[in-house]
Amino acid sequence: MVLERALVHVLPGQETEFEHAVVEAREVIAKAPGFGSIRVLRGIESPHTYLLLIEWDSLEAHMDGFRNSELYNHWRALLGPHFDGATQVEHYAPLP
Repeated sequence: MVLERALVHVLPGQETEFEHAVVEAREVIAKAPGFGSIRVLRGIESPHTYLLLIEWDSLEAHMDGFRNSELYNHWRALLGPHFDGATQVEHYAPLP
């Protein structure tokens, strides 16, 4: 299992639209091979900042499979218009 951590800054005033887009985007990413789960959290001190925690079977499932698929293009089309700058993405593996 690999955990993707994506820190997303949303354009001020588009938080509601982003949250509505997340509902549909969840359905899209759930179709990706190797997808496990997703949690989306909104910042308290910075309400235009969101934390996405996405579980994948492997790093390759995310980076090679999902990122090179039409599902990813659909995902980005839904969420990308609301992004304020680049998304910061890192991957984590559990300790043994």
